[in-house]
Amino acid sequence: PAVPGMGQDSAPRSSAPLQILLFLNGWYCATYFLLEAFIFVYKGAQVPALRAAVAVPATRIFFGSKGNLCQRKVPLSISLALTFPAATMAAYYLLLQTYALRLEAILNAILLVFYTAELLLGVLTACDTQVSLRYGELFFSTASSE
Repeated sequence: PAVPGMGQDSAPRSSAPLQILLFLNGWYCATYFLLEAFIFVYKGAQVPALRAAVAVPATRIFFGSKGNLCQRKVPLSISLALTFPAATMAAYYLLLQTYALRLEAILNAILLVFYTAELLLGVLTACDTQVSLRYGELFFSTASSE
């Protein structure tokens, strides 16, 4: 007898491209925040604003990775929701600062590209997970009634 979720018929519902992007974005965010801290020191700005900019993307990457790997919709949805405040902070550093360096513009543009790609893949993964779970429930409920 076939065990539900095991064997060749069960396709993985997590997204490998999304997981790769989350992994790369984790490393990029670490580099980004170190460079941004040095830029803040160079400009003589206060660092507490940077603390808030570290918490949101780190939480977003954590929930996105866990939601994708565990195939859970709620953590993935939290990650998608946190993408908007993170993108707003990146857009602020890109466009609305009084004194912005060219390096900051490049770093934040790359960060916004990551956020856009992850948002698109995250929405596709969340929709695919929902459809796959519905199909799996229908398939396995009919198979178990025989």
